[in-house]
Amino acid sequence: MTTSWKRAWLGGLAALALAGTAAAQTQPRNQITIMREIDSDRYDPHRSTALAAGEVISMLSDTLVNLDFDMRTVVPGLAERWEVTPDGLTYTFHLRSDVTFCDGKPFTAADMAFSLNRWIGRTTPRVTSPVAWRAGDVKEIRATGPHTLVYELNRPHSELLPNLALFFGAAVDPATVERLGDNFGVQGFNGTGPFCWASWTPRNEMVLTRHPNYRWGPPILQNRGPAHVERIVWRVIPEAAARVAALQAGQADITQYIPEAFWDTLRRVPTIQVSDQPNYFWDHYLGFKVTRPVANDVAIRRAFHMAVDRPALVRAVWSGHATPARGIINPRALDYDPESDRLVPDYNPDAARRMLDEAGWRVGPDGIRVKDGQRATLTLFAINTLSNQRMGEIIQQAVRQVGIELRIQLFDATVAWGRLATQDYDVLFLSYPYISANDALNLYWHSRNRPTPNRMNWADPQTDAWLEEGRSAIDPAVRARAMANIQRQLNEAAPWLNVAHTQLNVFSTRRVEGARAHGIYGIGIFKGLDLRVR
Repeated sequence: MTTSWKRAWLGGLAALALAGTAAAQTQPRNQITIMREIDSDRYDPHRSTALAAGEVISMLSDTLVNLDFDMRTVVPGLAERWEVTPDGLTYTFHLRSDVTFCDGKPFTAADMAFSLNRWIGRTTPRVTSPVAWRAGDVKEIRATGPHTLVYELNRPHSELLPNLALFFGAAVDPATVERLGDNFGVQGFNGTGPFCWASWTPRNEMVLTRHPNYRWGPPILQNRGPAHVERIVWRVIPEAAARVAALQAGQADITQYIPEAFWDTLRRVPTIQVSDQPNYFWDHYLGFKVTRPVANDVAIRRAFHMAVDRPALVRAVWSGHATPARGIINPRALDYDPESDRLVPDYNPDAARRMLDEAGWRVGPDGIRVKDGQRATLTLFAINTLSNQRMGEIIQQAVRQVGIELRIQLFDATVAWGRLATQDYDVLFLSYPYISANDALNLYWHSRNRPTPNRMNWADPQTDAWLEEGRSAIDPAVRARAMANIQRQLNEAAPWLNVAHTQLNVFSTRRVEGARAHGIYGIGIFKGLDLRVR
């Protein structure tokens, strides 16, 4: 963060804080307001992979199982218990018999089978989820009784249960899906969660009301239901300074979207509480669409690594409250391979210039390199967030010093996901959560996941073979070896510039209690059952 930019930001914050304090409105007694930076394009668990969708859907509905705060231990959800056959191919889930949807209709195994089959594209009309692969190589998902669900695989899936804890596997009401069609998750939602859909004003706020019959919350929470609060309002406040001011003025209660530059200051404010989550994997990266001109040259991609001082970038963008990334996997994640990080180029702009010269990229009269008539110009698409703005500025300046031009286009989140699904750009910024190397690598690098979430268009038969080997491995050593091979391959080919491993802090006012950071898929407040107004 530049000094002048930070000074302007702090000045704006002070003005906002004074105005906010003077005009602070008293919130309804049993309402909690949660702030966030961006909205989702929809709230359909099978059509969105956005954190903004997941944090709300986790309150609107439930999954078969849940993950504990350690991000490893699987605990009951809609399923009270389950059995797995020795070959790892058949899971039998025994579901609770006391669950209802928000409209009062009893929840059954048939509803769960519909929800999971819709996720993997086996319902009519067909829905194509970009993360259907997380459900495994499914042979059949069927209800064998009112509360018994059988989940059969063609091949073992070594991390099926953790994937079933993600919001993509949330239960949805078949009747509501049929009634709303493409507008499911846009005009309404009927789930089994502790809160129910009340209203949504895109780019403004989502209002949820308490599900009065809810009593089947996960055992990791103190309150199993119903929720303590009557209403939760998810309010979109794009400006970072405005979020900080609103929290200090008591106009909102909770947020995980506070710029890292303010973390240390807010920790010293007596009216603010902070909950962090050490078991958290969320990475920011710059990805290259390797099928595009310029981006398809490994010399260009490795030059980015040599041109960008990632420790300095992390200090500027995240005020040091993040870890500079080197390789493609967080060193704390399961099946991380330390040897692969040796293949990532070091920061060395002079070496980048020499490498580009040797690769035939000659500096033109305007300082931008040219090879075979092609300028070293790349267009970057990203969601318009504060971190992306700052990261873009810094990387743009850094690569310009070695002769590469980076043109940046930022979009509001409601349209950005559609733009990122196109082929009209060369480079992108995104960030993502994961729980292991197997999880992360399967998400982005299998050829079947093109064009999204494999927006890099990476298609390599050897990568696919290692991914399949790791996913179906019953022996952890076999899985770890396959994951190591992929990390070494990708770190050398450099289709990503992995920038930072970030941290999760949830800030709340002392008006509320129970705001404990969870972290599954980046979700700060999970379910909201423990939240209460003091």
